[in-house]
Amino acid sequence: MIKVRTSSEINYLSKAGHIVALCHSTLKETIHPGITGLELDKMAEDIIRSHDGYPTFKGYNGFPNATCISINDGIVHGVPNKQVLQEGDIISIDIGASYKGYIGDSAWTYAVGSISEEKRFLLEHTEKALWEALHVIRAGVHLSTISHAIGSYATQHNLGIVKELSGHGVGTKLHEPPIILNYGLPNKGPILKAGMVLAIEPILTLGHPAIKTLADRWTVVTKNGKDAAHFEHTIAVEEKGCRVLTTLM
Repeated sequence: MIKVRTSSEINYLSKAGHIVALCHSTLKETIHPGITGLELDKMAEDIIRSHDGYPTFKGYNGFPNATCISINDGIVHGVPNKQVLQEGDIISIDIGASYKGYIGDSAWTYAVGSISEEKRFLLEHTEKALWEALHVIRAGVHLSTISHAIGSYATQHNLGIVKELSGHGVGTKLHEPPIILNYGLPNKGPILKAGMVLAIEPILTLGHPAIKTLADRWTVVTKNGKDAAHFEHTIAVEEKGCRVLTTLM
């Protein structure tokens, strides 16, 4: 069952989302060759805690850090470490913050210095796939229409779709119903209602989207070593569109 949140609950979810957006805004300006994922992770945790929040990911199913940091062929769930970022890398940072029991969840992929045209293409069109999805969301739309918007855009731009991973509902738990695939036919499944809160997150690759999990049992990477990108916003469904909650606005 997909929960419909009250205006009061959405206010708390918006505050949680604002904290996440503050983290992304700060880290975006901080990312440079020579910095490590652990340094970025500490910055994010400090921001979350300084705004009366709690890092949702820390301790979630045993995850050790406040953020998931995935570099180049890293797809999701990367454990921050002392690896030094290099010019030309791309880095995906997934951040969750809890505020008064409500959760904001957003991921973004950033360039480290100057990157190749191929990587720039991946980042540009994975982000655009996210916005394609957000543009179709409104009360009365079938859930799978979101999936179709992402999948069709990715296919048009010859990007691989990681089908094992998906978006989800979010609220007082990090992962709530429904599962939101990044591919599929439109006009299927549940009908969206105003007040539903969803995390929409296209996860796309430059090559074949087959995945594997590293020995740390968390970090998911592409099998062929090709780069991946991850863009995610938490949104609230409205009658005539959606409201992005993981934003500074």
